[in-house]
Amino acid sequence: MNIETKCLHAGYTPKNTEPRVVPIVQSTTYVYDSTDDVAAVFDDPTKSLIYSRFENPTVMAVEEKIAALEGGIGAMCTSSGQAASLCSILNICQAGDSFISAATIYGGTVNLFAVTLKKLGIECIFIDPDSTEDEIRAAFKPNTKAVFGETLANPALTVFNIEKFAEIAHENNVPLIVDNTFPTPILCRPIEHGADIVIHSTSKYMDGHAVQVGGVIVDAGNFNWANGKFPEFTEPDDSYHGIIYTEAYGNAAYIVKARMQLMRDFGCYPSAQSAFYLNLGLETLAIRMKQYCENARIVSEFLEANEKVESVNYPGLASNKYNELAKKYMPMGCSGVISFVIKGGRQTAVKFMDSLKLASNEVHVADIRTCVLHPASATHRQLTDEQLVACGIDGGMIRLSVGLENVEDILDDLKQAFASI
Repeated sequence: MNIETKCLHAGYTPKNTEPRVVPIVQSTTYVYDSTDDVAAVFDDPTKSLIYSRFENPTVMAVEEKIAALEGGIGAMCTSSGQAASLCSILNICQAGDSFISAATIYGGTVNLFAVTLKKLGIECIFIDPDSTEDEIRAAFKPNTKAVFGETLANPALTVFNIEKFAEIAHENNVPLIVDNTFPTPILCRPIEHGADIVIHSTSKYMDGHAVQVGGVIVDAGNFNWANGKFPEFTEPDDSYHGIIYTEAYGNAAYIVKARMQLMRDFGCYPSAQSAFYLNLGLETLAIRMKQYCENARIVSEFLEANEKVESVNYPGLASNKYNELAKKYMPMGCSGVISFVIKGGRQTAVKFMDSLKLASNEVHVADIRTCVLHPASATHRQLTDEQLVACGIDGGMIRLSVGLENVEDILDDLKQAFASI
């Protein structure tokens, strides 16, 4: 089954009696034949459904689809991309542990890792994603449990060298977690390059229409959790009848543990209605991603030739420092997100953005509609000047998310806004 077909189907074999679309199971609870049946499910939640706080048939159909798209063994949807980032780490790390992350990741995730997880006793070691292999190896500590990066960073648009980081992570017996939100599995499948866990903010391209917030964690099923570094997978879980995840669930130990422990306790599960909307977006994902890339290519070339633009950051441009890496990991294109620095700094950037008519000034990205954002004033506002520099954020930087409108209309809007400055 090719990737376009996987986008259309929900991970199960259709039958003539089944509905053509994924049905909305609008229920919090499920009925059993006997008390013994209920007890059996609480012993092993994989046998049946318990409660829609952490599993629902509509959401599960979408989870199967996304796992198939990424080439993973299983997936777990969450209420937001931030929840996916949080759970992906907490499923591995606890107080006293550390993990390594690329410094150019999304600003909200920087705050989650550097501030909130620090309060929980988990240290994040930030490194430049362009670090040499020796520099990456030097960042590891005896308590380091994972490595994290974004395939295409938001909004710095650095391209993460997945294979390099996967090799070094595996040398140190820890998994590589990759946020694949911007490329989606249409443009890049990190598992094929060595990633062990893939996460997404499904609110972005997967949804595409800005109608629901969500996230997902996909387990490749390839990592050896019994390598001696992760006793929580190989020793009895006292909170779940002494179950040993690696023995009971084999290569699905990570994703099952995430659901049985974290989703059970945090309850950050999406509603059936949200999953239904997400599935509608997934059905057109393959065709939409191709058009985003084409429109962004034309717009990035226009911006690069504009005398009022100081620099353009789009890995699809031949002049971009990440162009070769982009060709390797995203040969079909680099999504529709462009960042560029306008001459004149912060105030000029703000005036330009406020002059746009077709493009929306909003706190969103990867939509069917063209939108813009000033990262230093919005998504990365909580960061210090030093952190902004580390994330590749300039005061004059504008994040432009090219939509699916006619590209000539997008260019006309940019031209009139440039004329205003």
